[in-house]
Amino acid sequence: MEETVEDPPTSAVLLDHCHFSQVIFNSVEKFYVPGGDVTCYYTLTQQFIPRRKDWIGIFRVGWKTTREYYTFMWVSLPVDLNSDSAKQQEVQFKAYYLPKDDEYYQFCYVDQDGVVRGASIPFQFRPENEEDILVVTTQEELEILKSTAQKLEQEAKAQKDGWETELLQLKEQNQKMSSENEKMGVRVEQLQAQLSTREKEMEKLVQGDQDKTEQLERLNKENSQLLLTLTQQKERQKKLEQTVEEMLKQEETTTLKKQQALKDENAGLSRKLSENKIIYDALQKEKERLERENDLLKRENSRLLSYMGLDFDSLPYQVPTSDQGGAGQNPALVYGNPYSGIQESSAPSLLAVKKCPTCKSDFAGDILDFTSEQQHPQPLCLSCPICDKTFPAKEKQIFEDHVFCHSL
Repeated sequence: MEETVEDPPTSAVLLDHCHFSQVIFNSVEKFYVPGGDVTCYYTLTQQFIPRRKDWIGIFRVGWKTTREYYTFMWVSLPVDLNSDSAKQQEVQFKAYYLPKDDEYYQFCYVDQDGVVRGASIPFQFRPENEEDILVVTTQEELEILKSTAQKLEQEAKAQKDGWETELLQLKEQNQKMSSENEKMGVRVEQLQAQLSTREKEMEKLVQGDQDKTEQLERLNKENSQLLLTLTQQKERQKKLEQTVEEMLKQEETTTLKKQQALKDENAGLSRKLSENKIIYDALQKEKERLERENDLLKRENSRLLSYMGLDFDSLPYQVPTSDQGGAGQNPALVYGNPYSGIQESSAPSLLAVKKCPTCKSDFAGDILDFTSEQQHPQPLCLSCPICDKTFPAKEKQIFEDHVFCHSL
């Protein structure tokens, strides 16, 4: 089979009107390695007859109609539908046409009317490793994860409060240093004012009297010392400002990194919690759907048995389960009517041509009414009028049950 440019027949049929049990997919892997061809194995049930325009598509999980296929392949019609080999079929999807992401997909068999006749379990296209584990989260585990997330959020909040406290302390230290710088600035201004006063006094002394040269030199020395002290105070103030700025930047960077790490961890836990919640909801819906299907099959079987006048506990054989039969004419049965082949009117017409094994007269009415001792003597053996199987005369009850089974 080769994929062609011709679009396959699709429809807008909803999932509730599909018959997923008529084609069964076998050996579906959990993961398919990208870059390789994928072989899809499937089995045709006895109730389904394939047609020329049937196809198998790869659908992303969550699809609503058959128009949402990603890629597809035409199926090949078996030569002999009655042979066992014809029931086991396969198609191969080329690697070029397969999805390239790691979303979940599934195989779906769609007939030429656009109705889905079978669907596989979900799978992915990505390399399989040892850490690939299917996680089924129960409600209890979900509550534990929620509790853990809440604890982590509380711890993150506590750490954030501690960091805010440290930041406030640093700001207070910065304010104290700023106030000290302001005081030092005032001191510098005072020194400058004193320097100006001394300069004015020195000018007065130079202009007033040459004899005060020694005093002038002393004033010059004091002036030099004042200038040196002023320069040292300015350098110290600059170093303090740089130290405070570096400390604030370092503390701010550390705080941001810790906050980001906690946010990332919290986001990872929230994402995991959301994924587990989605898986749990999907499993819960699947469980409810299976329970509804089981109840529907039980009611349908009870109705059919009541219609035939039979009791479930008295049947000599086990009633076929949902995975043994296909969907019949009733669309309400997901797995079909297990008694759809029974024709109640066929038994009387078949028995009408049989004759009594003793007197060779035709049977009329009830087939079990031939043992009347008034018209027929007691035979040594009993012969089935349908299949000519003989039974000893003492096994009369077994013989009657055998003949009655032909009517079913």
